[in-house]
Amino acid sequence: MTDKSHRGTIFLEDAEVVDQESWPGDQFILTVRAPRCAAAARPGSFAHVTCDPGLPMRRPLSIMDTVPQAGTVRFLYKIVGDGLRLLAARRPGETLSMLGPIGQPFRPDPARPRCLLIGGGVGIPPMVFLADALRREAAAGWQPLVLMGSELPFPFELAPSKLADERLPTSATHGLALLEDRGVPSRLASLGGFDGCYAGYVTDLARGWLDALTEVERAEVAVFACGPTPMLAATASLAAEFDLPCEVSLEEYMACAVGGCAGCAVAVRTPEGVAMKRVCVDGPVFEADTVFPPAA
Repeated sequence: MTDKSHRGTIFLEDAEVVDQESWPGDQFILTVRAPRCAAAARPGSFAHVTCDPGLPMRRPLSIMDTVPQAGTVRFLYKIVGDGLRLLAARRPGETLSMLGPIGQPFRPDPARPRCLLIGGGVGIPPMVFLADALRREAAAGWQPLVLMGSELPFPFELAPSKLADERLPTSATHGLALLEDRGVPSRLASLGGFDGCYAGYVTDLARGWLDALTEVERAEVAVFACGPTPMLAATASLAAEFDLPCEVSLEEYMACAVGGCAGCAVAVRTPEGVAMKRVCVDGPVFEADTVFPPAA
């Protein structure tokens, strides 16, 4: 039987381009007005966007944040291929055909309020979205920490962090201004020699923080990650080492993005054995140990 649980939750909209910011490294932040997607999107969901009228194949883009009151949705993407190059040429006032929001979101557990968010490259947007959602639920006691890694210049305004955490190395001094301004601590890691960044992999930065926690504090931690597959595998291994729950958001090529073609299927461990699951509607968020099994 075909799973139809996602039907009625994905909207087709003519999304108006509001803004297109260019950043070093062929990176762009795109803002569109798509009210139904903005109202329904949750951290971890994505949209399937037509990049150009002459290119029928859509591209999946992770949602970085939304402003439901204004009906806007923002995406961060890096030009890879002709489709995203055409998208980068779209200008304010133009419209894009957009399907969204698509996919299963992150599921934070109130019993583990210390949320460690790890993002790499264009996997950073879902972490920004999740961090801001947790911040908005201040009464729930969430304590997010966002760690991000990139070998390209970060496509955001960076600033020295004013939100101290003595468990982080002193070399990691900078974070994302947009998160810091909202009261969410963040730190950066890179092998690119950028000022204010921890010189190493973002998972090494995370390891140092976890090592510095007390046993009681670690029992309150859950890990969430999005980024390149090697980074996700390393994050899953790190979470398993510290016996922490971990959710990862996968990125896969896809054609339809609504579960029909199964072109984005990946092997996932289930209680009944290994099964092929569709990243678009069964994911993109999965429990890390079902996709990256712990080493025997």
